[in-house]
Amino acid sequence: MNLDTGEVIFVGLGNGEDALIPFWEFLGNRKKRIETVAIDMGAAFREAVRDNIPQAIMVFDHFHVVKLMDGRIDRLRRSVFRNATDDEKDVIRGSRYLLLKNPENLDDFRRENRDWTGCFSRTRLSQRDT
Repeated sequence: MNLDTGEVIFVGLGNGEDALIPFWEFLGNRKKRIETVAIDMGAAFREAVRDNIPQAIMVFDHFHVVKLMDGRIDRLRRSVFRNATDDEKDVIRGSRYLLLKNPENLDDFRRENRDWTGCFSRTRLSQRDT
């Protein structure tokens, strides 16, 4: 998509590097003018961009970045929970959605601010948990 005009430039079929071959052919010498590319995080797409437009800065799409971070946060939370005392487990239990929610959107009425602060002031995060 051309971000200046909103025009869709190319839609490929498939999810591998081969799906982009028609795109590279369509672009021809115009590839040299591409500055930034928003792509899926898949290795095939990253390699295709590096091979065909090495000057372009790669930007990953929001959905996949959030999905990756959600998984990392969940693994960290579970690791902390496994190593926590019983009292700490009571605080950590139910913290998943507090961790994923934007702190600015925590609801005082539902005591989320208090729960969020309590969860992190009373638990121990160590390097081995990350």
